[in-house]
Amino acid sequence: MMTKDIKKLLKNHERLIHSEHQKVVSHVQREQDDWFINTIMIEDISTAFKYKRKKLYKSLAGHRVNMTYYMEQESIAGMSFDVMNVVRIKVA
Repeated sequence: MMTKDIKKLLKNHERLIHSEHQKVVSHVQREQDDWFINTIMIEDISTAFKYKRKKLYKSLAGHRVNMTYYMEQESIAGMSFDVMNVVRIKVA
């Protein structure tokens, strides 16, 4: 069930996508400068979801999450990959 905040966010930003009750199968956190880059993989989806945090968090592996994100292309070693940049994530 989407809240007013999420509906408003989706209305104002056409590229955003919202998914609910997605099962996290993998969660990796790595430090980069002053940030922790979090990468999660969702069940039955082969694209990585990435977001940044200032602190380490508990692993989300095995949890169900609600996410708001948008798709981007990321170039690694000259190859282009689809990556979902997470704007908002909450445990469902």
